[in-house]
Amino acid sequence: MKRGKKYLDAVKKYAPQEAYPIEKAAEIVKEIAFANFDETVELSVKLNLKKSQTVRGTVTLPHRFGAEKRILVFARGDKAEEAKAAGATYVGDADLIQKIQGGWLDFDVAVATPDMMKDVGKLGAILGRRGLMPNPKVGTVTMDIKATVENLKQGQVEFRADKTGVVHLAVGKVSMEPAQVVENANIALAEIKHKKPADAKGHFVLSVALSSTMGPGVKVKWEDR
Repeated sequence: MKRGKKYLDAVKKYAPQEAYPIEKAAEIVKEIAFANFDETVELSVKLNLKKSQTVRGTVTLPHRFGAEKRILVFARGDKAEEAKAAGATYVGDADLIQKIQGGWLDFDVAVATPDMMKDVGKLGAILGRRGLMPNPKVGTVTMDIKATVENLKQGQVEFRADKTGVVHLAVGKVSMEPAQVVENANIALAEIKHKKPADAKGHFVLSVALSSTMGPGVKVKWEDR
């Protein structure tokens, strides 16, 4: 893969093959970022997973970044009112389902009460491929609408290992203080480790790296304790 001059210049500013303490890695990512916009800092975690295993969950990061999520809640009655009071962007039932079927997708995350899933299931082909389908495994199918909406507004994000066993998760912006990125990354790492499958054997976390949107990856010194 051919790399641009700015990327190659960034690589010269550190030792790509060396693994750094996470605090230093965050500083390097900030120092070598070269894009003319506020790049996202991404945590990449390679896990030791069998083909039959997966890791998926949510984590609330203490230091928020980026635009506030537009939260859609499928609910009726008291739960709909609860969602509105908690600050959901859109709340409804059949009206929202019909709107989405018509091509509207102007939201970032969807939440539903369990009783709504029979109807929301009709949207599987639309929401599923975009990663927007409510799912009990990540807490977006729930009766606790108030807490779920509040957590999402505070910075709760979803993570999932891809087919190669790698979790990619945004943990900050290059404009943030490195210490804030580190705290977000450490909390994300702790939650990823917490999701280790019961039948997983050997070292679970194989490697960790930080990178900015356009920049090269910086290896993180990691002991799989």
